[in-house]
Amino acid sequence: MGGTRGRDCCYREVVPFSAVFTVGSITVGMNTMFKAANSRGMSYHVFLVYSYAIAALLLLPAPFFSLKSRTLPPLSLAIAAKLGLLGLVGGLSQILGYAGISMSSPTLGSAISNLTPALTFICAFLFRMEKVSINRRSSQAKIIGTVLSIFGASVITLYKGPPMFTPKPSLPLYPLVHASNSNWVVGGILLTGEYILVTLWIILLTQIMKDYPAELTILFFYNVIVSFMNTIFCIVMEHDMSAWRVQGIGLASVTCSGLFERCLNNIIGMWAIRLKGPFYVTMFQLLSIPVAVAMGVLFLGDTLHVGSLIGATILSIGFYIVMWGKAKEEMVDESVESQMESPSFQKVPLLR
Repeated sequence: MGGTRGRDCCYREVVPFSAVFTVGSITVGMNTMFKAANSRGMSYHVFLVYSYAIAALLLLPAPFFSLKSRTLPPLSLAIAAKLGLLGLVGGLSQILGYAGISMSSPTLGSAISNLTPALTFICAFLFRMEKVSINRRSSQAKIIGTVLSIFGASVITLYKGPPMFTPKPSLPLYPLVHASNSNWVVGGILLTGEYILVTLWIILLTQIMKDYPAELTILFFYNVIVSFMNTIFCIVMEHDMSAWRVQGIGLASVTCSGLFERCLNNIIGMWAIRLKGPFYVTMFQLLSIPVAVAMGVLFLGDTLHVGSLIGATILSIGFYIVMWGKAKEEMVDESVESQMESPSFQKVPLLR
C-alpha cells in the first residue's frame, strides 16, 4: 500500500516537476540556437514553416489511432473550429515571438515571459480552472508566491547591479547572438504580445482537451495549421527564393526545434496541463529566466551581475511557495475524495 502511494506521489509530483523544468530549459536553448541562425540571415518565417512541418510529420500516425478509438468522441465541426482557432492564436504568438527575438535577444524573451503566470492565473480563475479562496492557506500561498516570483523576475530584468565576474565564452555563437540588438524596444513589445497570446492559447488548449482528450491528435492538427499559416506568411513576406534554403546552424536549429520544441516539449506540456492544470505549467516560465542567465554566463560569456543573483533567489522562494500551495491544495482534495470513497462514509437513515 505504501509502495503504491509512493509511486503515485512520484508520478503526480516529481515527474511533472522534472519534465516541465526540462521543457523550459530546452526552450531557452532552442531560442538561443534560433538567434544564432537568424543572425546568419535565416528568416524566422522559413524557420517556423520548417520546424512545424517536421513536428507534423513526426505526429502523422496519431490521428489514425485516435480516430479508430471507441473511447473518444467524434471529431465534430465544433472541435475542428476550436482547433483552427488554436492554430491561429498559436501561430500568431510564434510569429510575434520570433520576430521579437530576432530584434532583441533570447534573454529578453525569457524575462518578458514572467507575464505568463500572472495572466494565466487570472484567466484560470475566471474560467474556474484554478481554485482561489482567500481564507485558505493554499490560495494565500499561490497568490503570495506568484507576486514574489514576478517581482524576482522583474529584478533580474530591470536591475543589474555591480558585475560579479565575466567568464570567457565557450561557444562560437557569442558574436552572433549579440550582433543585432538594434530594435530592443520593438522586440520587447512583440514579445509582450506573444505571451498574451500564449496565455489565451493555454486556456483554449485546456478547454479542447476536455472535449477531445487526445493530445497527440490535437498537437498534429495544430502543427499542420500553423505550418500552413506560416507558409502563406512566408510567401508574402519572403520574395527571395534563396531564403528557403537552410544549412549549417540554420538546418540544425530547424531540426532541433521541430523535434524537441514543437513535438516533444508540447507533448510534455499538454500532459502536464492535463495532470496539474495550466497555472502549474506556466509557473515554470519564470524559471526560464535564471536558466537563460545561467546559459548566457556558462556558454555565451555574459557577465553575471548581483541583480541576477538576487532576483533568482527571490524568484526561487516565490516558486517554492506556489508549489507548496499547490501541493497543500491537492492533499486536501485527495483527503476529501478518500473520505467520500471510504466505507464508513455512508448515508445513515434518519430512522433506523
